[in-house]
Amino acid sequence: MTRWSVYLVRTAAGELYTGVATDVARRFAEHAAGRGAKYLRGRGPLALVYRRGIGEQGLALRVERRIKRLERAEKERLVRARPTRARLIELLDTEPGTSLTGSPRSNGGSGPRREPVRKEPGSSRA
Repeated sequence: MTRWSVYLVRTAAGELYTGVATDVARRFAEHAAGRGAKYLRGRGPLALVYRRGIGEQGLALRVERRIKRLERAEKERLVRARPTRARLIELLDTEPGTSLTGSPRSNGGSGPRREPVRKEPGSSRA
C-alpha cells in the first residue's frame, strides 16, 4: 500500500500552500525547481513547513481539502502545533454527520444533527 502524506509549503510572501504526495521530498524539490503546482511558480524561495504521513490516498485528499478550507490563522496554528496524524484528523474531523475516515459518526452530542433535505409539496425541486 502506498503511503500518502499531506504537506504545507510557505512562499516568500508568507502564503501557505497545501498538497498531498507519496514522496514529499521529491514533490517539494519539484515545487522549488518551478516544476510543481503553477500556484507556486515564481513565489520562491519556498520552505516546507509541515508534513504528516496520512495513509491511503482518499483520506489524504480529504485531509488536504479540509486544511485548504481553514483560515490562515488556523493553518499557522497547525504549522506551529505540528500535530500527529491522529491529532490532525481529530482537529479536522469537525463536519457534523461526516467523518474523515469514512466511518459513520453517531453525533453523540458533538453538534447539530443535519436533517435530510425534503421535497416541499408542489415543488419540482428536491
